[in-house]
Amino acid sequence: MLLGGDLYHYPEERATGRIPTFEFNAEQSKASRARVEQYLKDNNAALWIEHDIATHAALPKAPAYVD
Repeated sequence: MLLGGDLYHYPEERATGRIPTFEFNAEQSKASRARVEQYLKDNNAALWIEHDIATHAALPKAPAYVD
């Protein structure tokens, strides 16, 4: 499991490859995204995008946890 921080704001950004217009350095973000996507693939990991309300709503809440 990998927390995306501010790398992605919405799942649609992964599917479309769009970078937000407010991004400080779009090329650097694209390179970071490519590295993260490779990491996810290599490690069969899930990406949690914390800005996404649907993702957040589906996560367990205390006292539950993810094992």
